Amino acid sequence: MGDRDTDLFGNNLTYDDIKAATERTAGRIRPVTVAPGAQDTLRAGSEEPYELWYALEFMQHTGSFKARGAQNFIQAHREAGTLPDAGVTIASGGNAGLACAWAAQQQGVRATVFLPSVAPAVKVAKLRGYGADVRLVGAEYAEALEACEEFAASSGALAGHAYDHPLIAAGAGTLLEEIHARIPGLDTVVVSVGGGGLFAGVATAARHHGIRTVAVEPENCRALNAALDAGGPVDVTVDSVAVDSLGARRATALALHAAHENDVHSVLVPDGEIVRARQALWDHRRVAVEHAAATALTALTAPGGYRPRGGERIAVVLCGANTDPSDLVHPATDQD
Repeated sequence: MGDRDTDLFGNNLTYDDIKAATERTAGRIRPVTVAPGAQDTLRAGSEEPYELWYALEFMQHTGSFKARGAQNFIQAHREAGTLPDAGVTIASGGNAGLACAWAAQQQGVRATVFLPSVAPAVKVAKLRGYGADVRLVGAEYAEALEACEEFAASSGALAGHAYDHPLIAAGAGTLLEEIHARIPGLDTVVVSVGGGGLFAGVATAARHHGIRTVAVEPENCRALNAALDAGGPVDVTVDSVAVDSLGARRATALALHAAHENDVHSVLVPDGEIVRARQALWDHRRVAVEHAAATALTALTAPGGYRPRGGERIAVVLCGANTDPSDLVHPATDQD
C-alpha cells in the first residue's frame, strides 16, 4: 500500500471499515444469495446433523467477490479526490483484475491490469471486454505484481492490490454482513484463502458478530497456515489446481492479524478432494465454480477437514465462477 493510501485510510482493518464499505458500495454490488445445502451430497462430513448453507457469491458482478473490494477502493479514492488521470492499475491472478476493470469502467476510470501468463483465457477475454489494458507478465502472481508496481511508479497510476489493502479487505467483509443478515443464528463461516483479503474482511466482520471462521487452503498453497505456524508471514511454494486464484506466495499481515484476533480454524485440503468437491457441486447443484470456490466446501468433505458439531449452522462461501467448465464430467443420469 502506498504512502498516500496509508495517510488517507490507515493500514489496519476494523469493523468500522467494513461498515463504511457497506455504506459506500450500497447499490453498486449484487447482494449475496444464500441457498440451503444438503449434507447427503457431501462425500464425508460430521457424524451428527448440522445445518449447511451456501453463499452464492459467484453470482456477483464479474463472477467473484472481488467486485466488492474494487468498488470500495475506487469509491473511497473518488470521495477523497485521489483518483489520478492515469487511472488505476492492479496485478491479479484474474478475478481481482476483472473486478478492478469493471469498477473502473463503472466510474469512467482507466484500468491497466497485470496478470501472470498462466491466467485462464476466459479471464483475459473478460478483462478486455471491460476495456482494460491487459499485460501478461511472468508465470506467477509475484512477477505480475512487480511489473505492476514499476508501472505505477512510472505512470502515476493508482495501484490497487488483489488482496493486501484495507479498503479491498473491507469491501470483501461486506459479504459477511449480508450473510449474517440472511442466516440468523449463523455459527460458522467457511472461506477459502489465497493472499487473505476475503478472509481478513470476512473474519473481522465475523468476530464482531460472534461467528467462527474456518480458513481453507490447498495443501500446496498454504500461505496463511504457514504464517500461523511460523508466527509471521513467510514465503511458500504455490502448486495447486486452484493456483490461479489461491496462488499467493505469502499471506498478508492483515490476514495474519485477523487469524490471531479471531481464533481461526485453519484447514488444509488436497487437490484431489478439491476436484471432487467442485464436481459434486456440478453433479448435485449444476453449479460450475472455480477450484478456489470448491476449496472452501472441501473443508467439509475431505478426510481430516473441519467437522461440525451437531446442530451447527454453517455457511460455505462459494466465492467465484470464472472457470472453464469443460473439465467437469457430465454424468449419464441426474443425481439430484
